Amino acid sequence: MFVDIAKIKIKAGDGGDGAVSFHREKYVAAGGPDGGDGGRGGNIIFQADDNLSTLADFRYKRKYVAQNGENGKAGRSTGKSAADLVIRVPRGTIIKDAETGRLIADISGNEPVIVAKGGNGGWGNSHFATPTRQIPRFSKPGLAGEEFEIQLELKLLADVGLVGFPNVGKSTLVSVVSEAKPTIANYHFTTLTPVLGVVRMGEESSFVIADIPGLIEGANEGLGLGHHFLRHIERCRLLVHIVDVSGSEGRNPIDDFNAINNELKKFNTDILNRPMIVVGNKCDLTTDEEIDKFKKYVEEMGYEFFPIMAAIKYGVDDLLKSIQEKLSKLPPIKKFEADYYTKEDLNSKDINIVKQDDIYIVEGEWLLNLLRTVNFDDYESLQYFQRVLISSGVIDKLRDFGVQEGDTVSIYNLEFDFVN
Repeated sequence: MFVDIAKIKIKAGDGGDGAVSFHREKYVAAGGPDGGDGGRGGNIIFQADDNLSTLADFRYKRKYVAQNGENGKAGRSTGKSAADLVIRVPRGTIIKDAETGRLIADISGNEPVIVAKGGNGGWGNSHFATPTRQIPRFSKPGLAGEEFEIQLELKLLADVGLVGFPNVGKSTLVSVVSEAKPTIANYHFTTLTPVLGVVRMGEESSFVIADIPGLIEGANEGLGLGHHFLRHIERCRLLVHIVDVSGSEGRNPIDDFNAINNELKKFNTDILNRPMIVVGNKCDLTTDEEIDKFKKYVEEMGYEFFPIMAAIKYGVDDLLKSIQEKLSKLPPIKKFEADYYTKEDLNSKDINIVKQDDIYIVEGEWLLNLLRTVNFDDYESLQYFQRVLISSGVIDKLRDFGVQEGDTVSIYNLEFDFVN
């Protein structure tokens, strides 16, 4: 089964907690704090794998969780960092945030891509020792790993994309110019999934061609196979638009040509701006006058035209030479640039303050991590919490909001009286 879209949840590992420990050894007085740091949580890494051709595996497993880092230990021993979780996907898969639709990564190259970062380990209490605070009884917990719901979309990597109505000869052309063996029959939608073929033009010269399932008018609205496979054209450097120039199915070739171009434009305007070669197939079923009429029409629009009979390879060699020449002048296959800001990028000290029933409620994602570091039974830990609120500007923002001394402030259910 060809699956080219999937939605999964990923969760990077949490960092291990720092340890609270004091050195104890015979004949060593006041050994001091020696709690070690927690280990880093495992990252979620995506890696292209050329042995995979679909996203079918993600239909059955929809949640991927990396291991947590090990907690710190006594003797300043740092906890073991967790192994990264590597998820293998077909080359050409793009990863989007399922909620916002923003692009996180394009898995087209050979290098692994970290999509969700594991949380850093927390500091042990040995980090908090100072001349005035010699026995800190608190440590930092590990930070949570990043967690996303993501959408995987496979956009095939091909140099040339074949487009056109069903049953115009796209699969036949692929079968005669490459080793690919698509299903060929005289009925619509024989090709139900994209087919890739490698066209070899000589030593160390080749290109990849993609047979995209036939489009019909209204495809962008879901008719026929819909726009389900149009995404696979988005990377193609060159389009080859195949038209049944004979009108063997009772349609006008010019109308067919315009209808498909209109569907491409509605799906993505950028696609129609790609270089395009127009191919008139089934020339043996029509007259030279009809072929010339169609040729004149497309050439007036600025397209190069090739008449062929794909089944017997008539005119195919000239077409391939033109494709090769054009590809040599075109930029590489398109790679999509990420437009997603990670939690780390967004991890500013921004907060939101609202007043509800005489209580000033303060929210901010970074405050959740701060609260996890505080031991409310330890005076020195509370002092640390207060200093962070001051240094991060939270106290100043509360004053600017109009909070007065004695007013109640709530930070994620931690309530306290404001003191100037």
